[in-house]
Amino acid sequence: MKRHLNTLFVTTQGAWLSKDGECIVLSLEGRELGRIPIHTLGALVCFGRVICSPFLLDHCAQNGVTVSWLTEHGRFIATLQGPTTGNVLLRREQYRLADDEAAAAALARAFITGKIANCRTVLQRSLRDRPQDHGDGSLSQACEALGRCLRRLPGTESLDALRGVEGEAATIYFGVFDRLLSPQVQGIRFTGRNRRPPQDEVNCLLSFFYALLVNDLRGALEGVGLDPQMGFLHRLRPGRPSLALDMMEEFRPVLADRLALTLLNRGQLRARDFEHTASGAVLLREKARKEALVAYQERKRDEVLHPFLNERMTLGLLWHMQARLLARCIRGELDAYPPYVIR
Repeated sequence: MKRHLNTLFVTTQGAWLSKDGECIVLSLEGRELGRIPIHTLGALVCFGRVICSPFLLDHCAQNGVTVSWLTEHGRFIATLQGPTTGNVLLRREQYRLADDEAAAAALARAFITGKIANCRTVLQRSLRDRPQDHGDGSLSQACEALGRCLRRLPGTESLDALRGVEGEAATIYFGVFDRLLSPQVQGIRFTGRNRRPPQDEVNCLLSFFYALLVNDLRGALEGVGLDPQMGFLHRLRPGRPSLALDMMEEFRPVLADRLALTLLNRGQLRARDFEHTASGAVLLREKARKEALVAYQERKRDEVLHPFLNERMTLGLLWHMQARLLARCIRGELDAYPPYVIR
């Protein structure tokens, strides 16, 4: 059980949640683990095998506490809401902002800022580990170029111009991404970012982790009542979770990119773990896919410090916090959306 802001996250598998007076009681195998006064909560999020009593659900509905269920790995399942909730108003405001060019650009700028800043930090950390910089200064130059992109963002007003800066930064970042692979990595290549299908081992792994991440982010956005398909940075398309893709930008370098590099540089995944098809696509073999899934879930258990909230939390809860901060921003409770930026 972990409480952040006014949301209670329950991740203990097999937990039983019940009502006792005005409190939510968490029990496991008949033993009480804790209790929280319901009037201090705005939402309850249950991961995996967490059971709520009917009396507690009724009490939450009557007190405006939204209850959401996700799988243990973060995929959204369902939400229970009482007869009067703020979600309709929240989504209506989300749609209004998406139609407002200036408001949409402000949110898009925040997502891009988080992405570029985190990409630069990934490169800077590699520089600290390898101060020789491959002898050609490519990583240092890329860090400086990303810094220039960041400085251009405040003066960039239109969505198309912002997308142009984001595209330029992505080209710079992935232009040196192969330099982040250890010299000991054999038979693994990176030929620049490509997908649908990925055409080399690194892109295959990146695409796999991006798919997991966008699914987690979609669940987080659903959990707070936002429409994951109504984005601000990514263009709208039927069936496309544009808002989840928007928020994923700040988390790509933090989780997916760093984890892919770790698995390859440590030799946990090797060239033999990938399958090359006749069409040119590169796929993860079944055993390697399971190993990558386990590594992804373990990485989400790592504790980090949220720079805006100044709270320690697991990495897997970060996007739930960011989704709630985004909802507060859309409702006008925050002046601007604070992207998650690693240090």
